[in-house]
Amino acid sequence: MPKQSDRMIWLDCLRLLAGVSMVGLHASSDANGLPFPDFPAEERVFPVLFRSVIYIARTELFIIISLFLLCMAVDARPRSYAEMVRQQFRRLMVPFAFWVVVFAFYNLIKAQQFGYVDAIRTDLGSPVVWLGYFVLGDVKYHMHFLPTLFPLVFMLPLYRLAVRHPELALVILLCLAAKREIDMFLWANLKEVAGFDYIVRFIKVLTYMGYGMVAGAFYGIYTRGFSRTEGTALIGLALTVGLMLYALKLAYSWRVINTGNWQWNFTPAFWADFLMPVVVFLGVMAACHRAWPLILSKLAPFSFGLYLAHPLFLDLAEIGSRNWDLSPSQLVIVKVTFAVLTTSLFLAGLARFKPLAWTIGMGPLPGILRLKLTSSKATQ
Repeated sequence: MPKQSDRMIWLDCLRLLAGVSMVGLHASSDANGLPFPDFPAEERVFPVLFRSVIYIARTELFIIISLFLLCMAVDARPRSYAEMVRQQFRRLMVPFAFWVVVFAFYNLIKAQQFGYVDAIRTDLGSPVVWLGYFVLGDVKYHMHFLPTLFPLVFMLPLYRLAVRHPELALVILLCLAAKREIDMFLWANLKEVAGFDYIVRFIKVLTYMGYGMVAGAFYGIYTRGFSRTEGTALIGLALTVGLMLYALKLAYSWRVINTGNWQWNFTPAFWADFLMPVVVFLGVMAACHRAWPLILSKLAPFSFGLYLAHPLFLDLAEIGSRNWDLSPSQLVIVKVTFAVLTTSLFLAGLARFKPLAWTIGMGPLPGILRLKLTSSKATQ
């Protein structure tokens, strides 16, 4: 197994990259999540190009990292399928439930300032809306990640096939093609059907199995090992494919700059966006023989919290700057800088506060939750 040390610092680099990229992504649009349509095209150039770079990581990189680590964990310490699922539920969904409640009520602050507080109050009184909060994670724009990742855990036996047969990673192409075609059919024909969002999410989970196959294949390649020379060749492959995909992202960006709208129907960008996390992971993994700064391993444990908590401070940045006469470029810089700095300080403090450190993956669960989970295991 190629390694610089017992700690895989290259993987810590990926975790940190994925966390920071989410902050940049969510800061690169206006308060409505749009590409600044009220400004002239030239004012959109920096925000859109910034987004094209920062979005090479995407949430899907987090998924590959998480499932790679899961394959590694069950390989290092075999456990029953049921125990594995329980552990992942505790690690992922218990903090998720905490943040669902936090954001459900925190949304009132931004809503009050931007004039839609009555709609949020109505949502808070609706059981159907709360069901969506907990099942879909639609309480906030970033919370979909964990209720998407957790069902993928159940398909671990498939990913372990890819550990032994890395060629199965190619299933990702079939999965993404299926996702694209099914999503287009659903949005064109069933958008008004009850439970539409749940159907779309089911298809997403089903097709994201492909990322699990990629994670398993990469873990198999990593554990079997490769030479420094082979690693250099893989880096070259990743850079070459990455540049081709980024060229497609630039074509997409040009369309967004000129129209002021996200170009969801531009198919080449779909493939570029969803394959780029695979290429990024491969390129960084291929550099595992190289020296990596140790500071990455110290910062990486905060990536989970950075992902979860950064909208708290992005909302404050948007509230504080809403009456400022800023260009889109200036606004993006202000939001990114403020969110990264304040979220980092917040996480540093929260990690030291033992009763709540578990909410960002930096401490054990409270005693009552550990007791319930232990009791559940003992009764089986």
